[in-house]
Amino acid sequence: MTDQPFPGPDLRPLHLQLGAQTIGGFESAGTGRPILLIHGNSSSSRIWQKQLQGPLGAKYRVIAIDLPGHGASSPPPHPERDYSGHGYAAAIAAAAGALDLTSAIVVGWSLGGHAVLNAAASLPMAAGLMIFGTPPVGSGPAGFAGFKNLSPTAFTAAPTEAEIEEWMHTAFAPGYTPIPGFVLEDFRRTDGNARARLGAVAQSGGLADETEIVCNLKIPLAIVQGAEEQIVDLGWLQRLAAPTLWRGAVQVVDGAGHSTQWEKPEAFNGLLDAFASGV
Repeated sequence: MTDQPFPGPDLRPLHLQLGAQTIGGFESAGTGRPILLIHGNSSSSRIWQKQLQGPLGAKYRVIAIDLPGHGASSPPPHPERDYSGHGYAAAIAAAAGALDLTSAIVVGWSLGGHAVLNAAASLPMAAGLMIFGTPPVGSGPAGFAGFKNLSPTAFTAAPTEAEIEEWMHTAFAPGYTPIPGFVLEDFRRTDGNARARLGAVAQSGGLADETEIVCNLKIPLAIVQGAEEQIVDLGWLQRLAAPTLWRGAVQVVDGAGHSTQWEKPEAFNGLLDAFASGV
């Protein structure tokens, strides 16, 4: 796929006013089934450029939003409450309602995947969910067993530049180049309270049991994993009880790390297209 200037003329910037919360993002020109894309921790809708633009965005109504405190979205009105799985889930559900989505595919990457699972019960318009870079957290001491490298930088309000650089390299396959400059820009731009509050919620045991959510889903769930992923344990994902798992297996993308949608867009978009057209 040839890189295109972003945003291109085929994209529409989004500006949703949801009460006191402003949500930014982008929408493609396609008119097919809606696909709602949710980015990860300290990222933004810009990470979905290779899905918004090109054949996928031309075929489907692809929408990428910025979570509260990320990208072009304002911090939430109640950060101590809203920087959490529950808070992000509420923002996703409100955005889906404002966008009048029906029979949509909702895709979450990394933190976005956790937010999508938390939002599942509030998304009656969803026909299927896709998560990647996201090991569903459970309850108790083994709740984070699906992670093999969870950096404290992801929960630090004001990390050093060296810590940010180290974290950035774990978000791609080992040795992947070039890492796009906007990834670092988005990290710096994110409200540091979003990371700090998320860490506090996790430490206090305030996260939902996402393994239970997965076990009780009634709609198809696609799980994608980069073969060179540095943060999530593939073996753990493959042992996860997921009764509605699409194709009955985790879909592994060769040569990709945590940022599968950016590193291997052709393979990732092919899976997303197959899922969106088949459920």
